[in-house]
Formats: sequence, C-alpha cells, structure tokens
Amino acid sequence: MARTKDDILETLARVAMPDGGDLVSRDLIRAVQVSGDAVQFVIEAPSPDLAARMEPVRAAAEAAVRGMDGINEVRVALTAHGPAAKPPAPPSLKIGGHPKPQDGPTKPSGVQRILAIGSGKGGVGKSTVSSNLAVALAKQGRKVGLLDADIYGPSQPRMMGVNKRPASPDGKTIIPLHAHGVTLMSIGFMLEEGKAVVWRGPMLMGALQQMLGQVEWGELDVLLVDLPPGTGDVQLTLCTKSELTGAIVVSTPQDVALIDARKALDMFTTLKTPVLGLIENMSMFVCPDCGAQHEIFGQGGVAAQADAMGVPLLGALPIDLETRLAGDGGTPVAVGDGPMAQAYARIAEGLIKGGMA
Repeated sequence: MARTKDDILETLARVAMPDGGDLVSRDLIRAVQVSGDAVQFVIEAPSPDLAARMEPVRAAAEAAVRGMDGINEVRVALTAHGPAAKPPAPPSLKIGGHPKPQDGPTKPSGVQRILAIGSGKGGVGKSTVSSNLAVALAKQGRKVGLLDADIYGPSQPRMMGVNKRPASPDGKTIIPLHAHGVTLMSIGFMLEEGKAVVWRGPMLMGALQQMLGQVEWGELDVLLVDLPPGTGDVQLTLCTKSELTGAIVVSTPQDVALIDARKALDMFTTLKTPVLGLIENMSMFVCPDCGAQHEIFGQGGVAAQADAMGVPLLGALPIDLETRLAGDGGTPVAVGDGPMAQAYARIAEGLIKGGMA
C-alpha cells in the first residue's frame, strides 16, 4: 500500500532522543518526501555539537522507516541549525595619529566661517563662553557647530549634556552629535570619562585634522572651535591648516590673566589670524542678597587691552552661580532667558551684525 507523509511522521515519532522527547515532538524533521516506495527526509539538529552525537539517532530513524511495509528505499540527511550570523562589526574609528599632508589651509565643506575661541591661560571660562555663545547664536537662527579642540581637557560633553560615541558608517567619516541646536564634536566623545590623553604633538595635530576634515559638519553658518589654553600645537595647527575667519580671546580682568592673554593675542597676530575681539569673563560679582557689584579680579583690564589693540570688546560677563550650575548640569545658561542668557544674546547679536557669524 502507498505510504503518506503522515505515516512517515507517525513512525519517526517513535524514535527517541537521548535527552528526552522524540524526533517529531522536538520538531527536528524537515523536508519529508514520499515517492512510491522511496522516502527521503532531513533531521535538523539544533546545534552542530548535538548533530555530532546524533548519528545513532539518524541510523535508528532510517531503520524504522525502512521497516515499514511498502518502503524499499530510504535516504536520511543529518544537518545542524547553526547560530544566526552575527551582524558585521561597525568599522573601527580611531582618533589621533600623525597628520596627513595637505596642500594648504582648508575649510570643511559647507562651513561658511570658522571662529577660534582662545585664551592665554586656563581657568578663565573659555569653554563656558564657547558653549553658551554657540547656543546663543543658534537661538538667533544661525546654523552653528562647536568643535571642542581642548584635547587634553575636553569639557564640552559635560557642558552640553552629551556623552555618546559618534557613529561612523565607514571607519573614516564621523557623524557629529547635536544638543541645544548646536552640532557638536569633541575628543571627549571618543574617550571614557576620566581617561587621560597622553599624546605627543603630532597626534594632537592629527586628531584636530580628523575632527575638522572627517566630521560631517553639514551646512553651517559658523563653526566655533574651543581651543585649549596657551599657544601650543593645536593652536598652531588650526591657524596654519584651516581657513580661519578670525579669533576671539577670552580673559578675566586681572593682571595675571592679561599677561597670558597678550601672549595669545600675539600668537594670533604672528600666525596672521585676525583677532575679531575680546570677551571679558568674570568681570564682576553681583551680590544676590544686596545687589552690590564687586570687581573681584580687577576692573577694565580687558577693555583697555582691546582699546590698545584697536579691536572691539565684544562683551563683559559677570561671575554667576547659575552659569556654573547650568554648565555642570549639561544645559548652558544661554538656553534660558535670564540675565546671563541675555548677555550672551547681546554678544551673539554683535557677531552676527558684524558679519563674523
């Protein structure tokens, strides 16, 4: 009598598995075909390891079907259901390395202006000014990028409230991050928090070249570059390898800060980078209880330096607790609409009106 697929499965259901169940209840039978007195089917083990131990089960299944009335030919294949293929790993994106030769100063495609924000010394609030100025410009409708080039001490990830690794579709192109209307890139996104960067000059220069040239900045009216303090390799690379619109120098009014600010100003002049103006930070402290003003770091020093150089004083910003709390919290004070936000808005408006941003 002619046998059917159901007859074959009924017989195979009596072939036990060593670890319990049978071939049918464990759903291991595939592609049963009956053609006259010939039968073929596949036993698909759940893993290659189990398949290696199932030859006795395969032989028992073949014998059971061959013993059925009307069956003269039996072919049984034993295969294994391998693990799902792993998706390809994302390309490795490495930051740092010797810079690549270039013919002359360049500018990222789509970026209209590049403004360097520097200081002669650390601790004058340059990064705070950079993040808030970027937000203030974005609030006035400008397309703004912010590059944290302070490679030894990147602070923009914390101040802008972003701490993710940028994506890279091909291991070369870098997709920047976004926060508060600003397009962002920082070496801090590529490192664990607290991890020190221990690099020599060429690696610093290579990293800056990558963050300028390999990042998909898109269409920007202005790219602000938050420089490290001082007059070192990063500043030299930016001024000689990039088409800078100009530089803004941040200083406190105290004499010690101004000594170093003058060195930064001299560096930009030596490198033929126009100084667009100065910003006096920590210009005063307004007592929240009595409203009195206190010039903790002196008075008028930055304004006098700007006047001596014949460049504008772009703004004077007081010491402010809200600014510090906002920066530590990842939402720059310029995002809001209080007195400090208005102060940054005035500086941004002046840059826009002056054609600098």
